[in-house]
Amino acid sequence: MAIRTLLRYRSVHYFSRTLFHCYLSPLKSTHYCLSSSFSSYLPTCNAFRGCLFMSSFTDAETKKEPEKNPDLVNEISRILSDYRSPHHDIESALNPFSGSISTDVVEQVLKRCKNLEFSAHRFFIWAQKLSGFCHSRESFHILVDILGSSKQFPLIWDFLVEMRTNRSCEITPEIFLLVFRAYSRAGLPADAIRAFNKMVDFGIKPCLADLDKLLLALCKKKHAKQAQEFFDKVKDDFMPSVKTYSILIRGWGDLGEVAEAQKLFDAMLERGCSVDLLAYNSILDSLCKAGKMDEAFNFFMKMRSIGLIPDAFSYSIFIHGYCVANDIHSVFRVLDQMRRYKLVPNVFTYNCIIKKLCKTKKVDEAYQLIDEMISEGVRPDCWSYNTILASHCDHNEVNLAHRLVSRMERNNCLPDKHTYNMLLKMLIRVGRFDRVEKVWESMEDRNFYPSVSTYSVMVHGFCQKKGKLEEACKYFEMMIDEGIPPYTETCEKLRNRLIGHGFAEQTEILADKMERSTSNLIQELASVMRGNKTRVKLKHDEEYSDENFE
Repeated sequence: MAIRTLLRYRSVHYFSRTLFHCYLSPLKSTHYCLSSSFSSYLPTCNAFRGCLFMSSFTDAETKKEPEKNPDLVNEISRILSDYRSPHHDIESALNPFSGSISTDVVEQVLKRCKNLEFSAHRFFIWAQKLSGFCHSRESFHILVDILGSSKQFPLIWDFLVEMRTNRSCEITPEIFLLVFRAYSRAGLPADAIRAFNKMVDFGIKPCLADLDKLLLALCKKKHAKQAQEFFDKVKDDFMPSVKTYSILIRGWGDLGEVAEAQKLFDAMLERGCSVDLLAYNSILDSLCKAGKMDEAFNFFMKMRSIGLIPDAFSYSIFIHGYCVANDIHSVFRVLDQMRRYKLVPNVFTYNCIIKKLCKTKKVDEAYQLIDEMISEGVRPDCWSYNTILASHCDHNEVNLAHRLVSRMERNNCLPDKHTYNMLLKMLIRVGRFDRVEKVWESMEDRNFYPSVSTYSVMVHGFCQKKGKLEEACKYFEMMIDEGIPPYTETCEKLRNRLIGHGFAEQTEILADKMERSTSNLIQELASVMRGNKTRVKLKHDEEYSDENFE
């Protein structure tokens, strides 16, 4: 069959989407007043002795609501993807949908297109101008988050000023939390602090809770030093709580600066703060991350002697610490104590153990932990299954891999991008092309929409297989038809394979098709397919280094 016939296939409508979820579980704690310094709680200990115990918590399951108006959301999202250039007349393309726009639709589109910052912003402004339409507070927050994630900070401040001027939405501390996080992610701690100081310009007098949110945003991104310096300047104005100190202690612990964490703990006692379990867990965490497991154990035992009952997080700290230290025996010793006290780890702690078991080729024990999770009412997530799946795929265990994916579905855990990428890559590698087609066709039934990485698995994989260049081109064209810009490396690889096999004319056919795309980025990539030495670098190319398609 001539390679040109690959233009004659029926394209299936897919649109890539990625949802990010952030979970934060509050800890319940009992308060105790202490007067002695931290150092008095760290006697020398040479071995892990006796029992570890815990009061447990499990993260509440986050249920995903069914998407309303999926066809409308798909169509509008496709337009935002295709009309990315500032020169594109996105308003005219959106106008036919003006009568169907609701706050729910706007929220869904913004969430779907969070990586299309300029298109999302223009869509928001277009909707705002519709007669009788008013954005929800959630839409304002989503847009601020989108602009922050793409480092469009001038646009954020223009947007906030417009909100203040037009009073289109109340400016709340929650919006500033999004700004704190954006600056911290971007490695701009000083700007995050300046944003905190700007809150008064928008009618918000910062309180201790706002300070805690700023410090947490900074410390989560390894900016504990800047957080500490700002805290030292303002601590007398805010009357910091034990939570404030715990955030900073945890921040120093993440950097491995145990001495700084200890100094903060002592300072907290000197100020007369009522030290609770959260503060002690923060110190435990800093000690374990520094590899000081014996000191952490002694500190743990002292907690019990003063009446503090360790919770699930206390034990998870030790489990994570022993996993890092490759001490699987101690991991199970901690886990056994939890079972003895009828305490249940959360899914993240279980996943840590499963990952370590798979790395040490103890896959059967990893399956046993999955069974235990389910029996204890802890729902395994995609990471739980994908960790085991990675082991099966690495060893080309096709049947075991398929059984595991079926098990995921029976347990109401839908496969994600990583699941499909690993499975498809393995099936192509071992030459099970019949199953590749079945897996691909099953995606739509499971409401999975392939993204650029999944298409790239197909293109790169088929490029490597003898006699499968036609299939590589087919999936490449599907990606173009769906308006999904490929990785630059994918264009180069397919071009080189085509030329190497004597199909240089097909690169021109593909380039012509790319130039006819409504996506500006795909049009630019046509030059790469033609062999232009000026390399087009796209934003999502950064993801390429994290994916292994070979």
